[in-house]
Amino acid sequence: MQKTLLIGYLGKDPEMKYTPGGTAITTFTMASTERWKNGAGEPQEHTEWFNIKAFGKRAEVVAEHLHKGSRIFLEGRQRTESWDDKQSSGKKHMSFVYADKIEFLGESQRDGQKGDLTRDQSYSQEDPTMITDSDIPF
Repeated sequence: MQKTLLIGYLGKDPEMKYTPGGTAITTFTMASTERWKNGAGEPQEHTEWFNIKAFGKRAEVVAEHLHKGSRIFLEGRQRTESWDDKQSSGKKHMSFVYADKIEFLGESQRDGQKGDLTRDQSYSQEDPTMITDSDIPF
């Protein structure tokens, strides 16, 4: 079993698209910064960027309520997607974290409300790994 846990900020507004079968897929980037002090006591930091995908109802809620700069806690799993690049005739790869749980942290700049979106009985959805490459229009 693998699990990815992140706390960070959205790097851009989420972009939502639908598969031909009608499943919502929302993508966005997220930055997570690690801070520490080196041996001399000087502050250090490193920011890592992650590509995120959310599916189904979760994708719709993310697209509606989150925006660039939103702070979230995300729980998910890492997936590497590959496709044939038509321009270079080569194979391309990109890593994503597929979101299983998202909690909104802090206040939203859009509506001033705190929110929370977790996977529970009312948000039960199909496993996103069941979506085939032919279902994804991008």
